[in-house]
Amino acid sequence: MSTKAHPLPEWDLGDFYKEPKSPAIVRDFAQGEKLCADFKKRYEGKIAKLTGDQLATAIKEYEAIQELLGKLGSYASLLFAKNMTEPTRAQFYQNTSEKITTLSSQILFFTLDLNKLSDKEMKEKLSSPALKKYAPWLRDLRAFKPYQLSDELEKMLHEKYVSGRAAWNRLFDETIAGLHFPYGKESLTEPQIFEKLSSTDGSVRKKAALAIGEVFKEKAPLFALVTNTLAKDKEIEDKWRGFKQPISSRNLSNYIEDEVVDALVAAVRKSYPDLSHRYYKLKAKWFGKKQLDYWDRNAPVPGDDDRKYGWDESRELVLSSYAQFSPALAKCGKMFFDKPWIDAAVTPGKSPGAFAHPTVPSVHPYLLVNFQGRSRDVMTLAHELGHGVHQVFSAKQGALLCDTPLTLAETASVFGEQLTFREMVRREKNPKARKRLIASKVEDMLNTVVRQIAFCDFERKLHAERRQGEVTVERICQIWMEAQAESLGPAIKLEGNYKYFWTYIPHFIHTPFYVYAYAFGDCLVNSLYAVYQKGKVKDFEKKYLAMLEAGGTLRHKELLAPFGLDASNPDFWQQGLDIISAMIDELE
Repeated sequence: MSTKAHPLPEWDLGDFYKEPKSPAIVRDFAQGEKLCADFKKRYEGKIAKLTGDQLATAIKEYEAIQELLGKLGSYASLLFAKNMTEPTRAQFYQNTSEKITTLSSQILFFTLDLNKLSDKEMKEKLSSPALKKYAPWLRDLRAFKPYQLSDELEKMLHEKYVSGRAAWNRLFDETIAGLHFPYGKESLTEPQIFEKLSSTDGSVRKKAALAIGEVFKEKAPLFALVTNTLAKDKEIEDKWRGFKQPISSRNLSNYIEDEVVDALVAAVRKSYPDLSHRYYKLKAKWFGKKQLDYWDRNAPVPGDDDRKYGWDESRELVLSSYAQFSPALAKCGKMFFDKPWIDAAVTPGKSPGAFAHPTVPSVHPYLLVNFQGRSRDVMTLAHELGHGVHQVFSAKQGALLCDTPLTLAETASVFGEQLTFREMVRREKNPKARKRLIASKVEDMLNTVVRQIAFCDFERKLHAERRQGEVTVERICQIWMEAQAESLGPAIKLEGNYKYFWTYIPHFIHTPFYVYAYAFGDCLVNSLYAVYQKGKVKDFEKKYLAMLEAGGTLRHKELLAPFGLDASNPDFWQQGLDIISAMIDELE
């Protein structure tokens, strides 16, 4: 089925504002300025003297300000993501970010002063029933108490963010979005050229890979400068705050213990031979080779008919998969398709990849995908819809409590993928086609688990070396190739300009050490889905929806307890990895 049967949807940001020049934006900024000034006047230097009820009122006012500023920021961010190469959008995004930073700087004292309260003082205030609603937010805020700096330093770091880390992030984004890859007489964007790596024609894959490598090689010095600068920036801040390892600040923001992450990483690395090494050896055998060229790693298996999925077909497939598990989940997901909440077409300057932006509870999430009709695009749609549904369900917690830690934010998305994959396999009657679907799913899981842990390993080594001095392009390439070779195994031939493929990974730039969250989520969902299949947990759907609705109010141990799962148990990760191993057994 052609992907061009109907135009792909584009989002409409009118639920925020009609346009960047809308008077409503001017009005909201004026309102934000007044709210911040009034809040500062009423509460600065007075937090310790507030009763529990008064503090609850102050937090509610603070939450309303965050909601308003978040609305403005979300609109600017989504407008920019639609076309990162358009100067007026980039200017609006930057100006909006700077105004929000200026306003939020006025009320920064609030969270700093909350962390200056002793545990005894906070406990006394929490006796207020009104304040107990915000207890999870206070719990998470105070987790950073040991790493908090002086008010002056915190304010300086806050205000300099837009001209520091955020500016380097923007440089990276605009550079990536503006890249064009020569392909014959065509000039392709990043999503278009990477789609060629999934072609059934080996010559197309090779031609695309070589074009990608040449462009990345040319830009490598710039990306190395961005990487080195941000790694040094992180090192300086980590040193001042007292974080012992580069990954520790990420673990804290995920509210997960270092030892749990270490156990995950160790379990996955130990499984490389049983998972990725074994699978790629099997895939090379299907291709009649001892080794696969790196551009064949994600190639369709031999005999693939290059099946394409239309948008309407993909929509029906994803929603019916959700509905079989939970009608409530599907009903929520349907809103994203019925309303202009998804941007799916591949267009010049658009942010590559895919994401679900939670925006703010008073609006709704928006999804961005670059849909080109592959089975992986259907999986990506199911994945991002899972995020979107999760964000809708958790919005009832309010602006301060709806956000889920990154490790658990991937739960609903990966679970949605799993539901859709199972339905795709169920519908496919041709044994060879079923085999291809299973192989594709195994590859997706390897990309989610093995590849992301290899990314984490790469980041760890890179940040460690950066502490000894600037890391050259060639050395970054060497660290990259070592991590990739260890994870992918001897059946993948890594050579030539593949060494520059570290350059385009946005998570290294935007959210250092984010990547392990994907592996966490995939292994967690594998274990969760196994529990669902066995039917041993009563009211599984009800408990699952309650988990989504919880947002950031509960930690991973509390969220997983109703399902009899515990991520701190070393066996937990092996359960998830065994699911992948069993699928490879089936293919063998």
